[in-house]
Amino acid sequence: MGKGCQARSVVIGFSQRVEFGKRDSSELNDSLFGCELFETLKTEDEVMSSFFSTVVKVVSVISVIFFMANPEVSAEGLPRTFGWTAYGTTSAGYAVSVAIGNALADEGYRLRVIPGKNDISRMTPLRAGRVHFSAMGIGSYLAQEGVNEFGARRWGPQPVRLIMMSWSDVNIGLPVVARDSGVETAYDLIGKRVAWVVGGPALNMNMTGYLAFGNLTWDDVVRMEVSGWKASIQGMIDGTIDAAIASTNSSMLYQLEGSPRGMRFIPAPHEDAAGWGRMSSITPWILPHIATAGVGLSPDNVLEGGSYGYPILITYSDRDEEMAYDLARLLHVNFDKYKNAHSSGLGFAIERQVFDWIVPYHSGAIRYFKEIGVWSDDYDVHNRLLVERQIVLKDAWESIHESEKAGGAFEDIWLAARNAALSAAGMDTVW
Repeated sequence: MGKGCQARSVVIGFSQRVEFGKRDSSELNDSLFGCELFETLKTEDEVMSSFFSTVVKVVSVISVIFFMANPEVSAEGLPRTFGWTAYGTTSAGYAVSVAIGNALADEGYRLRVIPGKNDISRMTPLRAGRVHFSAMGIGSYLAQEGVNEFGARRWGPQPVRLIMMSWSDVNIGLPVVARDSGVETAYDLIGKRVAWVVGGPALNMNMTGYLAFGNLTWDDVVRMEVSGWKASIQGMIDGTIDAAIASTNSSMLYQLEGSPRGMRFIPAPHEDAAGWGRMSSITPWILPHIATAGVGLSPDNVLEGGSYGYPILITYSDRDEEMAYDLARLLHVNFDKYKNAHSSGLGFAIERQVFDWIVPYHSGAIRYFKEIGVWSDDYDVHNRLLVERQIVLKDAWESIHESEKAGGAFEDIWLAARNAALSAAGMDTVW
């Protein structure tokens, strides 16, 4: 675990939350836990005695560690105590996960939400069988494709499966520009200072897609490297950057809106078929979507653009069908209990689900969707094609000789094998 972890909360039991202070701990696996276990324990009102705090700390740490080693994987449906990984504790994905956990507590279930700082740290416990699900973003697709971080030797394409995802009232991963930049459309980004987030491949891919919408590439703009997403928005406030990727409800955008520069979102008009064709070839996870929530937006002032589901609940293809069935059912029948607890809750409405996205659904979830009459034969066809794509990717990965995997040029070798296999199967390569 790295130094300087910020205080954050984890879910203990049904809905009890405890706050941990700062700790630098080499004995905890950072790839599994991220930054969630710390030395000092305090209640929210900071009046718990020192002795009792120590006792609760020890019990809580043991409880989480025990769960990670014993996730109660069951062949008879969803375990009464189950877990999933999510984004950090300040994220919408974590917040809606807590809300779902509180709702399912009424059904006698205990959800453990384990934050992870990146896609690898969220996927590692899932692959190892230490949690049952993961609340991901587009990392779910990147894992399937075996690209970016998942193109490493110890990963490769992953046979992931969807359960459900949240399509909320916001648009996620779209460009925001300073109002004084004069940019009103993606086509106007030419020559502008555009943020490139070091270590943020998803953010940069989203911007690449929107540049393509405007028939532009990174060669047509001034690439401004920044250390993180917050730095990109701060650069806009400070006047050093003109455009960056955000979501319509990103909290820092309120600061930008109130600054002398102001802000506006870049639309992606749905009638611009050529623009959408270019963007979809690079960022196929982005779909046309109308945002009614976020900075300056409302049902009376909407943004016509693109978005993708978040969070996206996934598991592996070989995980118990009854377990996947139960989770899909519980998310649906308990929807009213968590839909208003967080803005992302509404996005789990059954009528908002996209059953023909770019990652296949788990057979257990499909069985439930068929039972309630929302799954069609066309969705079956689409899902089978996505499963076939995963098989092609798996075969391409296994075709690479072990000696090639040990070489320094492995990434290039894998991408070449991947793209050749997909092309031979008549499938899009994207990368």
